[in-house]
Amino acid sequence: MEMVKLGWVGLGKMGVPMVSRLLGAGYGVTVYNRNRAKAATVAVAAAVAETPAKVAEAADIVFVMVSDDAATRAVFTGENGLLKGGGNKIYVNMSSVSAEVSREMAAMAKVEGGAYVDAPVSGSVKQAEEGTLVVMVGAEADLFERVKPVLSAMGKLVLNVGGTGVGNTAKLAINVLLAIHAQGLAESVVFARKHGVRAEDFLTIVNNSAMSNVFAKIKGDAILKENYQAAFALKHIAKDLGLAKGEGLDTPLADTAYRTYTDAEPALGEEDIIAVIKAVGGR
Repeated sequence: MEMVKLGWVGLGKMGVPMVSRLLGAGYGVTVYNRNRAKAATVAVAAAVAETPAKVAEAADIVFVMVSDDAATRAVFTGENGLLKGGGNKIYVNMSSVSAEVSREMAAMAKVEGGAYVDAPVSGSVKQAEEGTLVVMVGAEADLFERVKPVLSAMGKLVLNVGGTGVGNTAKLAINVLLAIHAQGLAESVVFARKHGVRAEDFLTIVNNSAMSNVFAKIKGDAILKENYQAAFALKHIAKDLGLAKGEGLDTPLADTAYRTYTDAEPALGEEDIIAVIKAVGGR
């Protein structure tokens, strides 16, 4: 049986390892990136297209992994956008964007004879490389079943959580928790240090208690090593909290996290999310 032909738009920190997983699973992939040098990183195994429209022409299912709502609209509706590449395509947007833009793109794709799936992910570069992302899908059941085998090459869990845009809302909800968790970890380390508890000892306690989890271990190690190279940049959590606020998020901890990250973004936006420790009194 001939394998489905795939397209991919957006080769950032997450896009490159995710495309590599698809190539490793035996899929043929046609890629596009605004920065052609990024496309060269996978060009040995993937075909490189000149425009998003050319990607759509070459593929049955097109994946999108870009930065925000504006980039999504540009990729789909630009002069040489995906929707110019012909109908009867499935577009899977794995970007962290608003439910509103997903509903908008889904309506446009339908007019052109295509279909749209929102499928944002939880996980960072390491999970993308390992194929252990969590994929939250917004799609009708039959459409979900058509894309699930491909998504499973990139994720350990591929879950259909509802209709169009619901995957996006699920992603924003998990990132609200992520933001609060990161800030809580940072503040607790700052408090412990201030009162004479070594960060190494405090984090050992955390990692052997009921509060132990993978995130605390990874980000605790980053704090100890003062390694703030971005796996998930602080600017992205600030953006996602803003999207959640736009969809009605208005609760005490989330409001505090939103203010913390947006205030920190000008100075720390390109650093990792756990660089928030610098914004709450840590060195």
